Amino acid sequence: MQRSALRLFIPLLALLALVAAACGDSSDEPDDAASESTTTTTEAEEEAEEATILVFAAASLTDAFGELGAAFEDANPGVTVEFNFAGSSALREQILDGAPADVFASANNSNMETVVTEGAASDPEVFVTNQLQIVVPAGNPGGVTGIEDFARDELLIGLCAAEVPCGDFGRQALAAAGVEPAQDTDEPDVRSLLTKVAEGELDAGIVYTTDVIAAGDEVEGVDIAPNVNVVAEYPIAVLTEAPEPDIAAAFMAFVLSDEGQAILASYGFGSP
Repeated sequence: MQRSALRLFIPLLALLALVAAACGDSSDEPDDAASESTTTTTEAEEEAEEATILVFAAASLTDAFGELGAAFEDANPGVTVEFNFAGSSALREQILDGAPADVFASANNSNMETVVTEGAASDPEVFVTNQLQIVVPAGNPGGVTGIEDFARDELLIGLCAAEVPCGDFGRQALAAAGVEPAQDTDEPDVRSLLTKVAEGELDAGIVYTTDVIAAGDEVEGVDIAPNVNVVAEYPIAVLTEAPEPDIAAAFMAFVLSDEGQAILASYGFGSP
């Protein structure tokens, strides 16, 4: 090849190489961009599927709602249900103070009505009922046979605080029976009272039938006569400022569903 031809040929090869490289780069870029876009979209979808709701529930619902929450999580992968169990009046005040909860399940209507009146919830529905029962330690060392025994000074008697539903209902039952209790303690919620009886610190207390069932062999139940007993209605509602309103509504619907009602019934709750 002549020298002049060689001079033309070498630049031509270089130009062709540059063109080929440019074409290769442009064809790779969309693939990389598409891959990056797909990854970002997948991560966003996974993040969107994960959510947590906070349910404020009466202390007497502790065991039943624990199982309900687990069943709801199984049916809704990526969703976590957290609970705050306490006396309904304490939960009411936390909600009205702005606690970031999604659902409120109260052990009576009056606490729910206050939350609704203040605009913090709407459209509550009663989802279960419950009844009072006397609880005594295993073996019934105080020999308690009925609500009349709450007037015996020699016994250690406990009630829930008057402002929580079990305390209010317990006092209603005592008043209906004409009994002035020889009371030794007020407990902040029904589970605190149940624990003291189970540990033998008290001879008797008034709790719910479901609490006696939950405590198992640690306690015994003594029935209260139907003519003085109180039937408690439990309402549930999605809170107005719920951080996850759609999931909260789905949880409430699950509680009211046949499956949810079956779980609640297994813990001794009655149908609404």
